Amino acid sequence: MTSFEDAKGRKVVDLVSAETVGKVKDFVVDPATRSVVALILKKTKSGDTLTWADLAGFGPDAVTVQGVDTITEATGPVDALLGKDHQLMGKRVLSTDGVELGQVSDVEFDPDNGAVTSVLLEDGPPGSPRSVEGGRLVGVGSYAVVVQAE
Repeated sequence: MTSFEDAKGRKVVDLVSAETVGKVKDFVVDPATRSVVALILKKTKSGDTLTWADLAGFGPDAVTVQGVDTITEATGPVDALLGKDHQLMGKRVLSTDGVELGQVSDVEFDPDNGAVTSVLLEDGPPGSPRSVEGGRLVGVGSYAVVVQAE
């Protein structure tokens, strides 16, 4: 598994030119599919969005793409998931039965398919879990990340 914090700053390399074409800045998660659907990049010459479908690989040292033209501006469903309202990091985590579990400190995902595997927590009440299984993710909003109650 890989975490958002570990992957931020990872180079994006074009397999055609063997050049670095950007760096990972952030992640776009679709709570409906419980997966990373795009990467937000920095230090690019074109757009700033790379959809998960356009990745050639997500390795421990670099993210690879088949051409710089895969990096574009966000459109459609990905564009709708951009912005602070849809970010997970730092938000409080509430269960569907209204119990606050803590705040998101990091998110782990499968680098092979982008599936969110765990939401890592900090500052939870005594006895609360330190992580929530990614399959329990229900929604992300301006106020909180909501997960299915156990």
